[in-house]
Amino acid sequence: MTRPLRIATWNINSLRLRLKLLGRLADALDPDVICLQETKVPDELFPAEAPSALGYPHVAFRGMKGYNGVAILSRIGFAVQDSAPDWCARGDCRHLAIALDLPGGPLELHDFYVPAGGDVPDRVANPKFAHKLDFVAETTAWFAARPRSLRAVLVGDLNIAPLEHDVWSHRQLLDVVSHTPEETAGLLAWQRTCFVDAVRHFVPAEEKLFTWWSYRNRDWRASDRGRRLDHIWVSPDLTGALRRQTVLKEARDWTQGSDHVPVCVELAL
Repeated sequence: MTRPLRIATWNINSLRLRLKLLGRLADALDPDVICLQETKVPDELFPAEAPSALGYPHVAFRGMKGYNGVAILSRIGFAVQDSAPDWCARGDCRHLAIALDLPGGPLELHDFYVPAGGDVPDRVANPKFAHKLDFVAETTAWFAARPRSLRAVLVGDLNIAPLEHDVWSHRQLLDVVSHTPEETAGLLAWQRTCFVDAVRHFVPAEEKLFTWWSYRNRDWRASDRGRRLDHIWVSPDLTGALRRQTVLKEARDWTQGSDHVPVCVELAL
């Protein structure tokens, strides 16, 4: 490629509701690939012509009515990969994998939407929390059992803020779903199977960094009670290719915006 490859990820929180905001994302970040989560649209109603109008003619999606759903929009041709299992045997459209057709060889790209886990951090009392932990355990085991990934990227709303400064208050959120020790240990074990944190490659671990701010915060900028739930990981062989990361914080102020903001990395491949 003549310029670094740009891959963006965004929990759009309803594709049809925020379809017009995709243009703003494209203008702001100029990504070659856009990975979406929580599209909330069944496949038969996916607005398939809209990505082409924005310059993304290659599209793959897996969705269902009302919740979940993932999609990948690309300027670059790709092949959908179907080797992953149906996580937790739920059929709930939380993962999409492709192989991007690049001059140096294919690049494997995974787009994940990890379960949120409900409000009670107790496996027995809260089946949603149990599902989240089981989902992360299954993905970890699957990636660990595969041959070591090369030229691989994993992105998405992983719904866990794993590091101390990935949340506004480590102490106050230790018993809040998304930052409990059980969740953070699970996510970091998954990452260690074959990935490194591409965003923290640029931003020191001791620096606060968020990608999500609750709708409940009336003045989210003033309170800044955020969490880093949206991630981009790369296989270790790609760390030398990393050139830049962007957390598009201003997107949180877009009219009818998502509570998540887009995250993007550049790779010189």
